[in-house]
Amino acid sequence: MRAVPREVWERDRAAYLARVRHWADDRARRAGRAEKHPVYDFLFEYYSFRPAHLLRWTPGCGVVLQGATRADVTWPEFDADDTGLSLSAAAFPPHRRPYLEWAVGYLEAVAERPPAFGCAGLHEWAMVYRDPAVRHPYVPLRLSREETDAVVEAQQLRCSHYDAFRFFTSAAVPRNRWELTRASTTDHDQPGCLHANMDLYRFAYKVAPFCPSDVVADAFEVAIRAREIDMRASPYDLAGYGFAPVKIETPEGRAEYAELQREVFVAGRPVRERLVGVSRELLAAAGPGEPRPSGSGCGALTPAP
Repeated sequence: MRAVPREVWERDRAAYLARVRHWADDRARRAGRAEKHPVYDFLFEYYSFRPAHLLRWTPGCGVVLQGATRADVTWPEFDADDTGLSLSAAAFPPHRRPYLEWAVGYLEAVAERPPAFGCAGLHEWAMVYRDPAVRHPYVPLRLSREETDAVVEAQQLRCSHYDAFRFFTSAAVPRNRWELTRASTTDHDQPGCLHANMDLYRFAYKVAPFCPSDVVADAFEVAIRAREIDMRASPYDLAGYGFAPVKIETPEGRAEYAELQREVFVAGRPVRERLVGVSRELLAAAGPGEPRPSGSGCGALTPAP
């Protein structure tokens, strides 16, 4: 265990809260007013880490927070003694070891693949293709229904991420290059995908408080950036929310989208590496896990994007 003086961990905690409090507070205010936001609600609905969870700081495992009390760090997994609070990697629940094993395998497989930037962000378009329903009924489409469908029909769908593909309309599903399944997630995800980079946030918070909060914040910021791009390239008109469109129906828009994908890929790469390191540390300390049920993995993610 590494001892951290109170003045140091208090500074670290304050720095973390300065990064995330604005987002947590904004979400809480919107919820109190029953206001919807087509971009940012996703970060608290699709992902299950609530604002109150995001505001709980943790240094991760292997440190002693000198002088800390349970009022300072409210995660119940921490041990308290006369010197302060600490969290041992060995305290990670053994029954969750199969998840860690899957997560490491998935994250490393994605990291080893070359990034691809040719999907043009058409997944959101495929979710409204030839279907009168839309995912955000309170936001208008940028183009007419016929023009929106024509954008999908003019290009091959190249979505490699199952948790986007599973919300395609029935008419769009056969137009995708791959027939994706939950079980084949590890076989198809690649590091240039906006959604694969957004999901780094999930991998961080799913092992909280064992994952340090600075990694959670890094992953959260990648998710925010990716989500903004994701929705700017969507068929929705978000001008009322202050977002300029990435017009992927044009060659210039597709080139802009690919460049934005590259930026998210670069930002996500070190976060993915840190998550592998955290997970491997926990695996090394955790006891033998229970057998994993057939077909298990990251699990279903709801609600829809």
